[in-house]
Amino acid sequence: MNFYTCMKAALLVGGLGLLPPMTVKAQQAPAAQQAPAGQQPSSVAAQRDGQHDFDFEIGVWKTHLKRLVHPLSGSTTWVELNGTTVVRKVWNGRANLAELETDAASGHLEVLSLRLYDPQSRQWSLNTANVKSGTLSVPTIGEFNWIAVDTRVK
Repeated sequence: MNFYTCMKAALLVGGLGLLPPMTVKAQQAPAAQQAPAGQQPSSVAAQRDGQHDFDFEIGVWKTHLKRLVHPLSGSTTWVELNGTTVVRKVWNGRANLAELETDAASGHLEVLSLRLYDPQSRQWSLNTANVKSGTLSVPTIGEFNWIAVDTRVK
């Protein structure tokens, strides 16, 4: 499985609030690859418009989830779920709406995930709801920070 497939799966599942939030940090480029002294690094990353960060996710997906039954208890019992996720653009791509439906031994599961982009802060908020509760979760807020790394063989 390549990096992008793994990342899509992690973002989709984590984005639906079924897994605990995870943080992805970019590594700083080694000193030899950084801008020479006296030159300011490009402010492209600071000015990047991220409203299309999740466009790759738009569409209909077969979803396979694994959930630890009793997290933080030492349990090693996992439940596997198969279902369908439909993700569509909202507000001309400045938001997206994902709907997950799956059946498990414990019953039917429906989860809604609404991602909203704030162009001023350049951050996304992730809001989730389960059909059983009918309320939105406290949003998870974050952004992508990209760095350029010279990967040429020297």
